[in-house]
Amino acid sequence: MDEKKIEKNTSPENYTDGDSFFSCHVELANKSISGKWKILILYRLSLQPIKRYTELRKELGSISEKVLSNQLKDLENDGLVHRTVYPVVPPKVEYSLTENGKGIIPVIIALRNFGCFLKHRS
Repeated sequence: MDEKKIEKNTSPENYTDGDSFFSCHVELANKSISGKWKILILYRLSLQPIKRYTELRKELGSISEKVLSNQLKDLENDGLVHRTVYPVVPPKVEYSLTENGKGIIPVIIALRNFGCFLKHRS
């Protein structure tokens, strides 16, 4: 099996995003998807183009409403999720992946495949 090495980047890439300081692109990406639930939310949104809040809540199981709401706000602020609010009673809110959000899906699929490998290894 041909393994690729990740070479240490020797050029300085220090930059900021708001109040946060990052020394490499991996740190910035990690900020956007870190946390117990964000990757799972993005994965669920990749399976169906549009989901309502209640659908996500049911699919994620043990996540609290507060945590789900906060994680969705973070993903929206990072430009990975789009939120559509309809002016109806009761309120109707739908979530979908942005083009940037769709860009992370191959990485999440690779994580899923790695999880399958771990489950089935001898």
